[in-house]
Amino acid sequence: MEAGVDLLQVQQILGHHSILTTARYTHLTSHTADACSERLNALMNGYRIGWPSATSAAKGAQPGAQP
Repeated sequence: MEAGVDLLQVQQILGHHSILTTARYTHLTSHTADACSERLNALMNGYRIGWPSATSAAKGAQPGAQP
């Protein structure tokens, strides 16, 4: 896995007084964008979002309540 770059370190190395100057010379490449997208998708695939089932809602079940 590729390591990220700390923009503040780049600012110091280049001797810029403002982070805006450093950001002006920073560009997102297609490779970087693809890698970012892959990492975000991998992270989000770990989450499961769902609604209570219709049967538990009909019975008046409360989240976390014991049957």
